[in-house]
Amino acid sequence: MAPKRDILLEPFQLKHLTLKNRILSTPHEPAYSEDGMPKERYQLYHEAKAKGGLAMTMFGGSASIAPDSPSVFGQLNLATDDIIPYFREFSDRIHKYDCGLICQLSHMGRRTVWDMADWLPVIAPSRVREPAHRAFPKEMDHFDIARVRDAYAAAAVRCKEGGLDGCEVLNHGHLPEQFLSPLTNFRTDEYGGSLQNRLRFSLEILGAMREAVGPDFIIGIRQGLNEVDPNGIGIAEGVEAAKIISQSGLIDYMTANFGKIDTDHALSYHIPGMRFPLAPWVSQIAQVRDQIEVPVFHACKIADLSSARFAIESGALDMVGMVRAHIADPNIVNKLAAGKEYSIRPCVGAGYCLDRIYGGGGTLCVHNAATGREATMPHIIEPTKGKHKKIVIVGGGPAGLEAARVSAERGHKVVLFEASGALGGQINLAARAAWRKDLIGIVDWLVAEVERLGVDIRWNCFADEDTVQAENPDVVFSATGGLPDTDYVAGGEHAISTWDVLAGQDISGSVLVYDDNGQFQGPSCADFLSRKDDVKVELITPDRAAAIEMGTLNFPIFMEHFYKNGVTVTPNHRLMSVAKDGNRLRVTFSNEFNGPDIERLVDHLVVEHGTLPMNELFEELRTGSANNGVINYDCLQTDKPQPDSGDGYQLYAIGDAVSCRNIHAAIYDALRLCKDL
Repeated sequence: MAPKRDILLEPFQLKHLTLKNRILSTPHEPAYSEDGMPKERYQLYHEAKAKGGLAMTMFGGSASIAPDSPSVFGQLNLATDDIIPYFREFSDRIHKYDCGLICQLSHMGRRTVWDMADWLPVIAPSRVREPAHRAFPKEMDHFDIARVRDAYAAAAVRCKEGGLDGCEVLNHGHLPEQFLSPLTNFRTDEYGGSLQNRLRFSLEILGAMREAVGPDFIIGIRQGLNEVDPNGIGIAEGVEAAKIISQSGLIDYMTANFGKIDTDHALSYHIPGMRFPLAPWVSQIAQVRDQIEVPVFHACKIADLSSARFAIESGALDMVGMVRAHIADPNIVNKLAAGKEYSIRPCVGAGYCLDRIYGGGGTLCVHNAATGREATMPHIIEPTKGKHKKIVIVGGGPAGLEAARVSAERGHKVVLFEASGALGGQINLAARAAWRKDLIGIVDWLVAEVERLGVDIRWNCFADEDTVQAENPDVVFSATGGLPDTDYVAGGEHAISTWDVLAGQDISGSVLVYDDNGQFQGPSCADFLSRKDDVKVELITPDRAAAIEMGTLNFPIFMEHFYKNGVTVTPNHRLMSVAKDGNRLRVTFSNEFNGPDIERLVDHLVVEHGTLPMNELFEELRTGSANNGVINYDCLQTDKPQPDSGDGYQLYAIGDAVSCRNIHAAIYDALRLCKDL
């Protein structure tokens, strides 16, 4: 008997458009736009997914349709005809892969700011401030309503003239839902009060769009079904609104959303990370699916093909969105079709992709350094056309593993020396911090890849200069990582590190965690300790808030746990000294704003002040290297191979063996140097 065809690879008919499988990437904003336009970087990011077999890629998350909805996190500007030529170029690029292309339209209403772009007043149905973006909106009059309705129609026409397959209205959390929600609509005119009145604005803009683009252009809507708030849109009212819209004849599909996005904490639940289970809303959609009379799409932490397959097989969804999964690996569909599901790089839910947007950067995957860099970094490593070399790597953390993977894919003979009996480096410690356990997926994938590629792993080998030289290498990578820097202040030798705690050192009593890093290490340690019944934790930082370098998807979860578990957070104080006081520690801090010094008497002090490079071997190897261990930055920045410096091996330090950074930096170090070997 022929094997059963995977339901995810079955086609789906969306109006006139035949989608070649059931997997899509729903609209989101990677913040790659330039001057509000989807130029080359933006297009290449989506092209990678189209090339990887995706049925449809949707873009323009929260793309702005009017000047009083200015960009706050890199959105496209659909309020001008200037975007049409870019749409045409974009459409040609994506359609050659038999992949659909749809743009999302939005007026953000109160979910924006007044002091950017043209400094126009923020508008909303009622004067209700959004905590996340902080503006006090002007209550919309009927002129505003008509103007915005026309702007939606004009933006839809630009999508059609640009050769796109369709467009989608973002209702959830944005202006249309601000009319629909009792939390944000206190109007007494025909746009307020009853459900039909509160839904009027959504139906009017959809009607204007349909009239403008005609019956053949695809129009969809991203609709919230449940605000999960006792005073907001409940599931019954949300489904009734969805039913009315789906019966209107104005739309061709509906993407179902849940939750709220008006606070940092609410957003961390709406876009769930590793703290949450997979596919958290699919079962609820299944219960109401039969009341929505158009195809239903959905994307919310559907990070693996098993969850996606169940969502389609159960009838909950017609098309399944796998956005963050494709940020981690844009070749999911091609790998599935080729029977190589095992080789898919997993999304571990770290949230680095979205956290960077809200921190002012563009989307990057925590462990795929090619995403967003498609012009210079390859998702698929091609074999070298040159000489096969002997590559020696010292250290099996993320930098060393990625160097081994990429070098082996290039066809080189790779030897990796690991001082311990386990690969993964600091990720193994990070994954011990309770809800962040899924980080180990990064290690599992890299280890599986280097084993598949036949990398020669020398376990429990503390390599020295003679060990490396004995391999007669052509290229050596020092990926030895770093060690915690705990004794940089007087008495620091009495402190322990976050590594000690997460590795299992048993401590109890009063514990002070000092975080002078601002990333995950200090808060993870405090969170980990706060779960123990015999520990009382205080987190002190010189920053003005805890977890200052974390983004919106992660720090709210830490803060929630701190409040729940009784962790005291003290900002604005810098560690000055540590001294023994009997069998306890007396710790002093200065105030960052000329306030009084403070002092704590505790049982244990945990210091997080980054790591110091373990670079002894690197320094020993420099004299025998052809390049003296120097990376040519001009070549690195212009995406050119490092120069062959003559006799001897090339030597490079990568990851924390250079300086204390993060997982992504370590992997990017390795990829950009090894991809041209």
